[in-house]
Amino acid sequence: MSDTAKIIVITGAGSGFGALAARALARAGHTVYAAMRDTTGRNADRVADAEAYAAEHGVDLRTVELDVLSQESADAATATVLAEADGLDVIVHNAGHMVTGPTEAFTPEELMAVYDTNVLGTQRVNRAVLPHLRRRRSGLVLWIGSTSSRGGTPPYLAPYFAAKAAMDSLAVSYAAELARFGIETSIVVPGSFTSGTNHFVTGGHPAEQTVVPAYEERYAGLMDQVAQRLADLAPADADVSQVADAIVEVVDAPYGKRPFRVHVDPANDGSEEVSRVADRIRAEFLTRIGLADLLAPHTAASATVPAGLPAAGPSAARHA
Repeated sequence: MSDTAKIIVITGAGSGFGALAARALARAGHTVYAAMRDTTGRNADRVADAEAYAAEHGVDLRTVELDVLSQESADAATATVLAEADGLDVIVHNAGHMVTGPTEAFTPEELMAVYDTNVLGTQRVNRAVLPHLRRRRSGLVLWIGSTSSRGGTPPYLAPYFAAKAAMDSLAVSYAAELARFGIETSIVVPGSFTSGTNHFVTGGHPAEQTVVPAYEERYAGLMDQVAQRLADLAPADADVSQVADAIVEVVDAPYGKRPFRVHVDPANDGSEEVSRVADRIRAEFLTRIGLADLLAPHTAASATVPAGLPAAGPSAARHA
């Protein structure tokens, strides 16, 4: 492995953004663990596909059993990677689940299940991975967000949108809390790619249907209309592989120079503009309260800046 090659774990890497990113990162020379659940059951074919891809292209693409709904699974997957690869440099939080339908139709338990995968899953994985990264005083936590957190939000996707917004908020807070450990944070924000992923195909629906007819009477065929209108917004050259390319660019960027947030939004739903303002306000506020050093990771050679002493500089402005 070269000095710049990384050991990377990507959650939810059986299909979609995760599978594409795993292959792209492996082609870029990294050791990549495509993490997915049920590797000996329903995802056995995806494990075989990853093995075949690695053999055909001569890359280091591996798989590991990881169910983000289980802390035990996250701990075991991390232990496996550390034992096999003798380290871990990057965790990519990609696992997610979408549901569609009138918001009222979902039970609180169904909303909790979406939140469990998209938000609590990242917390389980962080609790497994971060002790290693903190001991090393380096690493990258890369979150796959969604423009829905701050951009256009069509109806009938509220549980997913709410969960992705919560995950984005968690990522922003983690960024400051990990900076003094030398751990970087980047958020890659895809737009509404309606093809090339399984989000819409495998998305769930409310199990209890009694409320749905009332909405169908007023909003007949709306879900299909939303999907088609989102697809119509995308330019002809929009390709889901652009998200994987953006992930590779972030990982391959020099330590301390990685962007805090990268949008990949061919439809331009407004998220990038809103995020630019929000991230600027975050940087300005942390500077005002004397915590500007939390805007960029501390290198191993740098001394920890005491709380209350501003440390604004080019890297802080860049990371904002």
